[in-house]
Amino acid sequence: MSVLDIRSTTSSRQPADIWATLPEGKKVLVVVHTEVYGKRLQDLLPLLESDLRLEVTFTVAPHAFNAGVRRFLRSMGAAVMSWKDAVRTEFDLALAAGSRGTEQLRAPLVRVSHGAGHLKLARTAEVGPGEPRAPGGITGRGYLTWKGKVVPKAVALPHRDDLAALERWCPQALPIAEVAGDPCYDRIRRSLPLRESYRKALGLADGQKLVLVTSTWGYTSSFNRIGALLPRLLAELPRDEFRVAVLVHPNVWSRYGAWQVRAWLAGCGQAGFTLLPPEADWRQPLIAADWLIGDYGSVTLYGTMTHAPILMTHFPHRDANPASPGVELALTAPALSSAHPLGEQLAYSAAEYNRADYARIATGISSEPGRFNQNFRRLIYRVMGLGQPACPAATHPLPLPPPLEVLGQPHSCGRLGALP
Repeated sequence: MSVLDIRSTTSSRQPADIWATLPEGKKVLVVVHTEVYGKRLQDLLPLLESDLRLEVTFTVAPHAFNAGVRRFLRSMGAAVMSWKDAVRTEFDLALAAGSRGTEQLRAPLVRVSHGAGHLKLARTAEVGPGEPRAPGGITGRGYLTWKGKVVPKAVALPHRDDLAALERWCPQALPIAEVAGDPCYDRIRRSLPLRESYRKALGLADGQKLVLVTSTWGYTSSFNRIGALLPRLLAELPRDEFRVAVLVHPNVWSRYGAWQVRAWLAGCGQAGFTLLPPEADWRQPLIAADWLIGDYGSVTLYGTMTHAPILMTHFPHRDANPASPGVELALTAPALSSAHPLGEQLAYSAAEYNRADYARIATGISSEPGRFNQNFRRLIYRVMGLGQPACPAATHPLPLPPPLEVLGQPHSCGRLGALP
């Protein structure tokens, strides 16, 4: 039996495991729907480390974008249980950043958000005729209930303002909601002082400027328009002065496959750009960036924590959650124009940049800055019925990244391919 492929032989926890080495403790299931959700949950895993009372198992939940999840879990050395067996087995705790299928679990579920700011409204296809569109994600009724009943045991909210949203859209979940903060916010915040170390590790020369281009997925993403943006980056930014890194949402990689994405963006390698692979941690390049060109997504919102001026490529105002801090960002950051040279627009965004405005927007991501780990560990140990370990729930800085050349895997073939 492979350590990466656990197959249970009964429909619930066995009375005793004859193959076990440690005494039976609390069983924890980490439910990974997509690679994005997996990376969010990965920030929580240190809270389960160094406790021999816990046994952690992972499973891949059903989702349209779960291609790549097994590769992601394999890279962690995680023990993976099939979804079929996971929903037949009892656990003492389940952690998830998504909702699909979680009503089938035999475990008290703790839900976390999978991104920043609850940026968008629920898709129109998920809303009944005449019904208002709730926020997509952790404060919407459709993401927390099944057949009228609340599924999670607890919901960890990033911001106290989310309580008002929950009261409006899913009031029956208010009793199980706790404001814990945002783990990604805390990791970025803890790592900001290491900016120069990240720049050196990424291979940036003295005086060289890094432009990070980031895209979400779907018809409202900048990737949907990247066929117009990339040729401008190729033609207008001097290669000796600028380094460009392109970050494409893992859902695009999952939907089309790695070969296709790299083929579409083959011109990046020709120009010396870096195409960050889906498994790369984007947070160090974000901290290291001198400019961020992004669409209406979490990475762009997290960019308000840095000192990089932001150019917005697209604002899907009809789909935007009006209560999200992303709306204020879209009204503050200059909008990328097709009518003016790109270099001039970068210079304009830098000249107009007001750090206080962006810092204010960033406060809408988390109302518990630096306290997520202590808040969330207290919550999950209470759910498991255990006392917390006698050590601080520390937030560690992000590690040094590999050089951009290693991350990018540049290709030398051809011109920029036709995009969908």
